[in-house]
Amino acid sequence: MMIHEITEKVGRFKARKRVGRGEGSGNGKTAGRGHKGAKSRAGYSRRASYEGGQLPWFQRFPKRGFSNAAFKKHFHVINLKVIEERFDDGATIDLESLAAIRLIRDTQLPLKVLGEGELTKKFNVTAAKFSASARKKIEAAGGSCTEAVRKPSAAKVEGESKKNESADVSDSDSK
Repeated sequence: MMIHEITEKVGRFKARKRVGRGEGSGNGKTAGRGHKGAKSRAGYSRRASYEGGQLPWFQRFPKRGFSNAAFKKHFHVINLKVIEERFDDGATIDLESLAAIRLIRDTQLPLKVLGEGELTKKFNVTAAKFSASARKKIEAAGGSCTEAVRKPSAAKVEGESKKNESADVSDSDSK
């Protein structure tokens, strides 16, 4: 008899362990939770990293150095081969045109154009950054590269000016 023959007969799912159904079941009274303590109470849950009061694993290590990850600049990245496939000759390519055909998710992040692939069509590309090879290929094909520095959205700027105004008002009140 082989293991696969046994499992065919037993079935795919193991039956649920029914606890707290009398002493005769072997899982009555405390229902396998032991006596007292938080773990025996209803509604108990603990975070995955909790070690019962022992100094947690991550806290035991010395913290050294600096990570620049929080300050990383994020971009929508697109390669020339994708632009070549999706756009006609002479097209103007920017965040809005890429978002319109769902090549990028939204227009929140700046755009960076990379030079992977060959370019046979002429494009007018507006982006925050270009790789050196992308710029070279676009201009060699007769197109143009325009670097556009994104301004903060109007809502953000208005919010900051309101904060500044309220700070000015509170300063004048205190004088």
